[in-house]
Amino acid sequence: MATGYLYHELFGWHDTGTNVGLFPADHRAGIQPFQHFENAETKRRIHELVVVSGTIDHLTRLEPRKATDEEILAVHTEEHLARIKAGSEQPKGGDSGDGLSPFGPGGIEIGRLAAGGMIEATTAVVEGRVDNAYALIRPPGHHAEPATGMGFCMFGNLAIAARAVRRTHGVERIAILDWDVHHGNGTQKTFWEDPNTLTISLHQDRVFPPDSGFVTERGEGAGFGYAVNVPLPPGTGTGGYLSAFDRVVAPAVDRFRPDLILVASGFDANATDPLSRQALTSSSYRAMTERLLDLAATHCEGRLAMSHEGGYNPVYVPFCGLAVIEALAGVTEPLTDPYEPIFGGMAGLELQPHQTAVIDQVVPLLDDIHAGVRAGS
Repeated sequence: MATGYLYHELFGWHDTGTNVGLFPADHRAGIQPFQHFENAETKRRIHELVVVSGTIDHLTRLEPRKATDEEILAVHTEEHLARIKAGSEQPKGGDSGDGLSPFGPGGIEIGRLAAGGMIEATTAVVEGRVDNAYALIRPPGHHAEPATGMGFCMFGNLAIAARAVRRTHGVERIAILDWDVHHGNGTQKTFWEDPNTLTISLHQDRVFPPDSGFVTERGEGAGFGYAVNVPLPPGTGTGGYLSAFDRVVAPAVDRFRPDLILVASGFDANATDPLSRQALTSSSYRAMTERLLDLAATHCEGRLAMSHEGGYNPVYVPFCGLAVIEALAGVTEPLTDPYEPIFGGMAGLELQPHQTAVIDQVVPLLDDIHAGVRAGS
């Protein structure tokens, strides 16, 4: 098994400034300068753990390149791209669109590298140069909608990659799983009317965006039924997530029979994250990855590519990221997670009745998913 791994030091240079969590420093409001939630530490520390653990020796390094205007415009509007270009020319940079997603001067170049990096990782999988791939990229992308960036995201990296390989390599049916704790609204909106793209989002109910990600959001037109949302209650642990995977994700993918599986891989559903209230551990992510590998082997000759998204605890997120990358690469002697006995031993992590009730709402909706050869979107 060959696993592609894509990372570039410039991703750590994406500058979100001295924002304090979400907001700009402002002494009048008592907001002391500090750092944005979306800073480089979790990604940099994942990469360094991949290297120090020796996992890097099991990986095939892939090189990112910058996405072109044409590739970005396959997902985003000209107005959004112009906004990012204009902000990048300002002495202190700009914002991706929602006032909470800053970037520094020249920031578009790193945004292009993230989107182009995901294209390269996906292309390597589609062309068979690697069996699967993990793109450790920054800024993240799954909240970026066609007309605006938001939620720390500049461009829809994964959506751009999906459109790119569909256009250049004729990939027909693409299944996109998003396990970031926040709803994958941008990816969903991009493919809202597309029956060739199945989007599945496992997320904490109404955490962000608070007005999206409901079970009733199912796509429109020809795409009706191909948007699947599982808004899990706060406090959901491994039991709830694996139940959602086994009862929703796997059957949906089985029905859809994709040619390629893509994953928006956020680690902010971990038990320590400051922006969520879920309770996953590194073993949770390892188990979901192993299930994904089985699905990819069954339906698309193992073709699976992951795009890094959120995760905001620099102490614990690296162990979650490493677990996924180890699983992709088939590492037989994984690094021991020293925190697993603590976080994995907390009460209430098994499947709960109120979590089952949410999953029960979604299962019947999968009947509207069908496979078959269709023209590309």
